[in-house]
Amino acid sequence: MLPDSGLAATDPDVQAAISGEETRQESNLEMIASENHVSEAVLEAQGSVLTNKYAEGYPGSRYYGGCEHVDTVEQLAIDRAKELFGADHANVQPHSGTQANMGVYFAMLDPGDRILSLDLTHGGHLSHGHHVNFSGQYYEVEQYGVDPETGYIDYDELADHAERFDPDLIVSGSSAYPREFDYERIGEVADTVDAYHLADIAHVTGLIAGGVHANPVGDADFVTASTHKTIRAGRGGMILTTEEHAEAIDKAIFPGAQGGPLMHNIAGKAVGFGEALTDEFSEYAEQVVANANALADVFTDRGLSLVSGGTDKHLLLVDLRDSHPSVTGKDAEERLESVGITVNKNTVPGESRSPFVTSGIRVGTPALTTRGFTESEIEQVGQYIVDLLDDPDDDDLAEEVSLEVDRLCAEHPIYD
Repeated sequence: MLPDSGLAATDPDVQAAISGEETRQESNLEMIASENHVSEAVLEAQGSVLTNKYAEGYPGSRYYGGCEHVDTVEQLAIDRAKELFGADHANVQPHSGTQANMGVYFAMLDPGDRILSLDLTHGGHLSHGHHVNFSGQYYEVEQYGVDPETGYIDYDELADHAERFDPDLIVSGSSAYPREFDYERIGEVADTVDAYHLADIAHVTGLIAGGVHANPVGDADFVTASTHKTIRAGRGGMILTTEEHAEAIDKAIFPGAQGGPLMHNIAGKAVGFGEALTDEFSEYAEQVVANANALADVFTDRGLSLVSGGTDKHLLLVDLRDSHPSVTGKDAEERLESVGITVNKNTVPGESRSPFVTSGIRVGTPALTTRGFTESEIEQVGQYIVDLLDDPDDDDLAEEVSLEVDRLCAEHPIYD
């Protein structure tokens, strides 16, 4: 048996880095919209001996022996995902949301087929056809955008674009679009041009599970998801589809795109999905959206420009060009991080700056809501953010806000 010497004794450098990250998370206000804090139960599942087990194949049909217990875990994850979203079939093996999208593309498209998706600078995602990603290199991609005046997707224009382009697949989904998608309308457009409809719900998985966001199951042929962000089931991906496409999807993931599944991660998914089936999780999802709207009100009242004027979900996209023309997204990210508030720089519609600099920031509420923040605390944090943007060189203000961040973190620990 291996000696139980522990990580600190075996590899103090790695242990020091982990401890540093734990301290950073506990002492900072995490407002990156794609990040969250999982429960200790999910951490325990993901750090379990399941990491030792190879299990190529699917429950009941493996290429390895000794899979009876991992079969149980994966089937639990599958059954819970189907229950949460009302899906006929769930594949919980993708290592990420991008891997899930890859699985759908490989299952249903040929190289050179056409994809219509949301432009990256308008809130889309790399895996929806950006030229630096495999999806933009293997397929012919055109992209729709948001109306420059309203910040909303123009579905009539999307329909016209689809008629002109004749795509094989239309993607609804985003990484920084703050409004709900009209999944039914996009499904109708896809049917009109004889295209598949892929709904990528990576950011809103938990909001859908909690019943506070539209569910694309039934309006889309395929639904892909991340299993962290708003659902707190640990890092990974998932595909939901109909029985008609189940076999093709499963073959595209294994053996098509991946080998052995990460059974410890699938255990985390099972636990997180189980947590998402509770009434407490529905209350959490409602609070995430309430907090985002409270933050939007503060920002609007203080003169910040929000893409689309607000939000329907967990994130806000702040366009700094009108209110703070000399402040880049990178400047804002660094200024806020210096006092313990973590956001990310983000491109905005009509972006003219580099994606490494940007003209906006993306701000989200999932992680702070997990810590127990309600509207009153979120409003405080919103005021601090605008104060720091208004007076970026005021060191006394920075010190004052830093102390307030320390207080809020101490009052709302992640792990007791």
